[in-house]
Amino acid sequence: MSNRTVCREASHAGSWYAASGSQLNTQLEGWLSQAQSTIGPARAIIAPHAGYSYCGACAAHAYKQIDPSITRRVFILGPSHHVPLSRCALSSAEVYKTPLYDLRIDQNVYADLWKTGMFERMSLQTDEDEHSIEMHLPYTAKAMESHKDELSIVPVLVGALSESKEQDYGKLLSRYLADPSNLFIISSDFCHWGQRFRYTYYDEAQGEIHRSIEHLDKMVSQRFRYTYYDEAQGEIHRSIEHLDKMYTSDCCFLSSCCVFQAVSELRTSGTEMKFSFLNYAQSSQCRNWQDSSVSYAAGALIVH
Repeated sequence: MSNRTVCREASHAGSWYAASGSQLNTQLEGWLSQAQSTIGPARAIIAPHAGYSYCGACAAHAYKQIDPSITRRVFILGPSHHVPLSRCALSSAEVYKTPLYDLRIDQNVYADLWKTGMFERMSLQTDEDEHSIEMHLPYTAKAMESHKDELSIVPVLVGALSESKEQDYGKLLSRYLADPSNLFIISSDFCHWGQRFRYTYYDEAQGEIHRSIEHLDKMVSQRFRYTYYDEAQGEIHRSIEHLDKMYTSDCCFLSSCCVFQAVSELRTSGTEMKFSFLNYAQSSQCRNWQDSSVSYAAGALIVH
């Protein structure tokens, strides 16, 4: 029997981010130096998963809120882009490679999650094809480099879940979210606008197209900010019901649903939390129907 460690290669290095460890390190340090640690330490962050040339600066605002001195385990939840899933899936690898250093998957947590019967196993090929988790690996490695020998990760690929499954995963993950040594990363882009995305909603009252997109993304931020924190916000809930009908970016909702259901679960026990958005960006500013863009946001969840 072979004892060879199963490794997931950094398959998007060289295209979505720098393959050179020194170049990547310089880029990450530059972006992080421009961000402020304003509300940490974070228990969960939301950050984009696009190419670093588009969203690296935005993501830094979320990663700046991490305290490596208390974080020992990082859960990374990313939406599935290439394979249909009705559940969540765990990796077949033991180690995720990055140009900075390798990240070890927490096999004890994986074993506990697998025992629940709630997870599928993704193939190594599926894992390496998917970018939503990988794009957070270099930033995780950089943010945690001072305690890298004590670090493990728990990658989870999130499918298109029913509301009842969202609640089930939220209940399961809430006990991990309650532990201050755990950090959750929500991998999420926001609005994908343009004919190539088959989404061209435009509210002329907001001005130019990119302003309409920003207004829509800010409405989405209200979903994050209020849905699980103040259930008495009736107007917010009515606007969200309308929003769900016109906002088509599954990237935004899939990877966040499990974590915010876990937040909702913890709130019932009296745990006080606050979610704040820290930065917003667009890949380009759309001004006509031939343009396209993807929106990015960085945020952090603080447990008081």
